[in-house]
Amino acid sequence: MTKSIYTYYFFDEPAFNTHDGGYVPLEEPDTPQQPLRIPPLLKPDKETATDTYYTVEAQAGETQLLPGKKTKTWGYNGSLLGQTIVFAKGKTMHIDLKNKLPELTTFHWHGLNVPGPYTDGGCHAPVYPGKTRHIDFKVDQPAATLWLHAHPCPSTAEQVWKGLAGLALVTDEQEAKLPFPRNYGVDDIPLVLQDRRFHEDNQWDYEADYDPDGVQGPTAMINGTINPYFDVTTQRLRLRILDGANRREWRLHFSNDLPFTQVASDGGVMPEPVEFTHLMLTCAERAEVIVDFGKAKPGETVTLYSDDVPLVRFRIHEFKPDTTKLPDHLVDIPDPEVTPNTPVRKVVMSGMDEQVMIDGKKFEMQRIDAKQKVGNVELWDVTNTNDMGSGMVHPFHMHGTQFLVLSRNGKAPYPNEHGFKDTVGVNPGETVRIKVRFEHTGVYMYHCHIIEHEDGGMMAQIEAYDPDHPQTYKLMDMDTLMNAVAKERGIAVKDLHLAGMSSYEKMGMKM
Repeated sequence: MTKSIYTYYFFDEPAFNTHDGGYVPLEEPDTPQQPLRIPPLLKPDKETATDTYYTVEAQAGETQLLPGKKTKTWGYNGSLLGQTIVFAKGKTMHIDLKNKLPELTTFHWHGLNVPGPYTDGGCHAPVYPGKTRHIDFKVDQPAATLWLHAHPCPSTAEQVWKGLAGLALVTDEQEAKLPFPRNYGVDDIPLVLQDRRFHEDNQWDYEADYDPDGVQGPTAMINGTINPYFDVTTQRLRLRILDGANRREWRLHFSNDLPFTQVASDGGVMPEPVEFTHLMLTCAERAEVIVDFGKAKPGETVTLYSDDVPLVRFRIHEFKPDTTKLPDHLVDIPDPEVTPNTPVRKVVMSGMDEQVMIDGKKFEMQRIDAKQKVGNVELWDVTNTNDMGSGMVHPFHMHGTQFLVLSRNGKAPYPNEHGFKDTVGVNPGETVRIKVRFEHTGVYMYHCHIIEHEDGGMMAQIEAYDPDHPQTYKLMDMDTLMNAVAKERGIAVKDLHLAGMSSYEKMGMKM
């Protein structure tokens, strides 16, 4: 039986961001090509058979992105983005989170199943300038490509835009047995897809570029590299692709429509490999794909595009022939039964611009919007009420869990949505049904991952609870946040304006 090769993007074309009134098209850079930066692996402070110790430091710096002046940027253990952190399944992690920035931040482990809200690192886990927060957790989830990013509501978008986004890789014995490339930096390559606009002296200006529907820039930035190339020295490459942009969707294809095979999504390896020539990722989604360059000749270049703009040029060198074939079945995905007598939870994402909300409300840090018992398996129906003609795809993300996508408007999900996910793009007028189970207690956020939308209030909170061990949590409040940031910036609270506040002000609402 011949397997299908999917040649289209699945998502509803009228809702592509190319139709946005504020759409910023990508432009091919006119600067010289440069080698793709590969984020180095973060070296543990200490490691034993059962425990690993890391220090993750948020810091300000400068990065040479374009010819001329360096760009002021933020990063983890470096000037921009982050060093890649490896979490081995079954081991206990001990992490010091240090803030050397001039203002408070948080460290959110996107896709990691850990207790909330403090270990998870949302807005309730601030780390103040010059301070360190320590967290400990045991890694208990399948191998996957996850990421770390700042999440200090309501300035998450600005801090990610400044560069606070890095990769975290979970490894396990099951994935290690699969015939995937895994020589990091050689044939196992991360691709963090972002976009920026460069202003005077090569600087970024978030306020100048601000759009409540998501900040975009015309220049693609891949792993913090402008106009990159990569020297291919093996026949097969594994690309770990992250849509790390604030707003942009990426519609990916290779020159000559070279096929590639997706083997993993947000939460890890998928049950079966899926072959594509065209793949679309919405904000925060990840896809691990394997590309076979066996038909390319040394000296040729194979280019990865988003729409019609080159992102990465793969320069083909001599390599040994590789006849490795992927099995038709990769892993078994557990599919637990829904807990009896639990109603279907309805979540409604509505609005655009400053009007974005979840369930008709804007986010409040002190409000718990829902509760779910730890261990229960429940169905959630997530609806996007935007109009198809003028609306947008809203990527729905949940903290603290990986869910299963069951259907789209009652029909089968996309072919690459049969594994674990923490983010799913929901088309206008569509309801996506997901199966949700929390393994840890805590307060977790769920929201649109167009980051300006979450800052603007398209976010809510759920408490995962254990009735036999009730807990209380100290939740961040807006007054404490405003006072702290105003003090850090040396201004009066009345003069402070954080990204996202305008969405509340224009709706006449208090944060």
